[in-house]
Amino acid sequence: QERLMESGGATVQAGGSLRLSCVVSGFVHESHCMGWFRAVPGKEREGVAIRDSDGIMQYTDSVKGRFTISKDDANNTLYLQMSSLKPDDTAMYYCAAHVGACVRSTEALDFRLFSRWGQGTQVTVMA
Repeated sequence: QERLMESGGATVQAGGSLRLSCVVSGFVHESHCMGWFRAVPGKEREGVAIRDSDGIMQYTDSVKGRFTISKDDANNTLYLQMSSLKPDDTAMYYCAAHVGACVRSTEALDFRLFSRWGQGTQVTVMA
């Protein structure tokens, strides 16, 4: 059974750091584009970062220089290292995947490209 399981969400003070993890089971994530997305009530789901097995990565502008996406292929785990957190980063964070390489365009962060989703982990950043 294909499954993505996120963890690591918490409540932190602004300026703090968190590392989110996404354990993948039931499919080989090396053959997929993997990504992190976030959602807040009343807003469209936002792509945060994506990467694939070719090492192609893309970040949304608001997190560049603060967030890093990485993969541990041996443990089938995707990570999102977040630092210098801001209250605007408060959201439910989701791990997602789609078959094949990541799209080589600004559309790569479009959540509609992704067919496999985890249940999410909440990140709250206090001012």
